[in-house]
Amino acid sequence: MKHILIVQGGGRPRGNTAQLVEHFAQGARDAGHQVETVSLLQVPVNGCLGCNACRYGKPCVQKDGFQQLIPKIQWADLLVLASPLYFWTISAKLKAFIERFYCIAQPDDHPPLGRYEKYPEKDCALLLTAADNFFWTFEQAVAYYRFALVRYIGFHDKGMLLAGGCGSTNGQQQIDKTNHLAEAYAFGKGIYPAE
Repeated sequence: MKHILIVQGGGRPRGNTAQLVEHFAQGARDAGHQVETVSLLQVPVNGCLGCNACRYGKPCVQKDGFQQLIPKIQWADLLVLASPLYFWTISAKLKAFIERFYCIAQPDDHPPLGRYEKYPEKDCALLLTAADNFFWTFEQAVAYYRFALVRYIGFHDKGMLLAGGCGSTNGQQQIDKTNHLAEAYAFGKGIYPAE
């Protein structure tokens, strides 16, 4: 059994991304994993200020929702980041959450890959929704995920579900008219194949 934390970075409370998250979570639960979902609509997290207080043994100077998320991050074996596509990348709320990992990094005298700090060992996965479904729709968001989470922080990528063609941004969500919800359930159920 694994501990899975899903961080939903915005979108409508019952929108495409929320539905994708629910189906992924149900699949993971049905596979026997413990799952918790946090919505950044309810837990406000500000972007990093770059003040470096955390680099001098002090806690983060910002007193926002990130403080309550630190134990959840530490608990998790897998962090699943979920977002609608905004301006061709992840939401600002989710990016702010990722930036704040800076305050949980530790000094590293022998950093891998040229980093000067080390982060907790975690697996990660990405869930994205978008109205469009061009071949390039998710290119920028995927590049950010791979660079920031996998290459820099060093999390282990467990995969992505890129759910395009979910309906107009001005209209009702239409993810239920696609195969993406079934794909999300299967992704959650098989994220850690039984041994």
